[in-house]
Amino acid sequence: MSSILTNNSAMVALQTLKGINSNLEKTQQEISTGKSVANARDNAAVWAISKVMESDASAFDSISSSLNLGSSTVSVARSASEQVTELLSEVKDKIVASQEENVDRAKIQDDIVVLRDQISSIVGAAQFNGMNLLSNRQGGATVAQIVGNTGAGKGIKGSSEMSVLSSLDRSSTGSVKASSIVASKGDLGTQALTWGAGTDLAATAITGAGAIAAGASATLTVAGDTATVARGGNAVLAGDGYSVSGLTGISANIRYVARDGDTQADIAKGLVARINYEAEKAGVKITAEMDGTAGVKITNGTTAGITTTTAVSTAGTAAGGLALLGEIDVTTTEGGNAALAAIEGLTQTAIKAASEFGAAEKRIDIQNEFVGNLVDSLKSGIGSLVDADMEEASARLQALQVQQQLGVQALSIANQAPQSILSLFR
Repeated sequence: MSSILTNNSAMVALQTLKGINSNLEKTQQEISTGKSVANARDNAAVWAISKVMESDASAFDSISSSLNLGSSTVSVARSASEQVTELLSEVKDKIVASQEENVDRAKIQDDIVVLRDQISSIVGAAQFNGMNLLSNRQGGATVAQIVGNTGAGKGIKGSSEMSVLSSLDRSSTGSVKASSIVASKGDLGTQALTWGAGTDLAATAITGAGAIAAGASATLTVAGDTATVARGGNAVLAGDGYSVSGLTGISANIRYVARDGDTQADIAKGLVARINYEAEKAGVKITAEMDGTAGVKITNGTTAGITTTTAVSTAGTAAGGLALLGEIDVTTTEGGNAALAAIEGLTQTAIKAASEFGAAEKRIDIQNEFVGNLVDSLKSGIGSLVDADMEEASARLQALQVQQQLGVQALSIANQAPQSILSLFR
């Protein structure tokens, strides 16, 4: 049956043409944007996943910049500490030369002073963007190190470390946590300590010893509060000073001021080094060594008894890690012997700093390479989710253009069908 009111053929042709035009529009959009999922309407789930991944990729680009900055900072410190190590080797050569009888020790001492000043110059200049990892002399009430603390504040290390943002860790639940690579500072300064005027540090912060008979040994123990970071116990804080005196034949002050990051063991080690240096310099037979984690074992090799006394202070300023270098004096036999005993420890301090900086720099560089590969993988994954297949889109576009032309012709033929009814009325 033919009708001039209802043209079923035209309606079918029109709906077909609309579908073709819709698909053609979508294909043209894919070609123009390069994406099969350009917005949430195209595919809400895929679009949401891709946006999360894009956000992470952008964040990792920023992390890469942070790692580059950290690597450069640590690299400067490593290079400087390696140079300091070489200069300390030259100082050692001068000290060894001073052990000869027929040498001009005054001239050798002048050479040592020049090398010491050069070391100070290198350490002072070893900064990158204002950060100097060879200087660690924070003072005041900054927490240095809490050991074994199970309460609040566990692991606080003051300014003894530099953290470099290294990663964003996303869990399966969607939470994100930042991760960092820590580079420890290595103090290679030559400046002397400043003894503090405060006295609120408990006297029990250093205990033991007293009278030591000839040929006997006794131990001083550096105490520390392991339960709280609050002042009032014996918390090891930057600027806290520890002094040992009363050693027969040694008139110099045996002092150590804690720097940020120090533990009780670090303080004990500093006191041991100072006791041995001053004893060698004074020519007395008193020696010190580490006894346990925070014990200073003093051995009296003299024929007379000695009595040790201790003192503590606060609000001081720590000496540089190479402070003994500033006190080396080879113009006397005793001074030369003390210098020879001290230079080995100073060299080890510089070597340790250089090796730790090298390890940190390598880790940062490895992480930076990984982050670069991770960003590439994320971008590749995003592309596989939302990018259009251009070969497929091109072929589909040509097919749809042909379908469109056929659809237009079909609609035109369908619209001409009612015209045939006119011939019946002629």
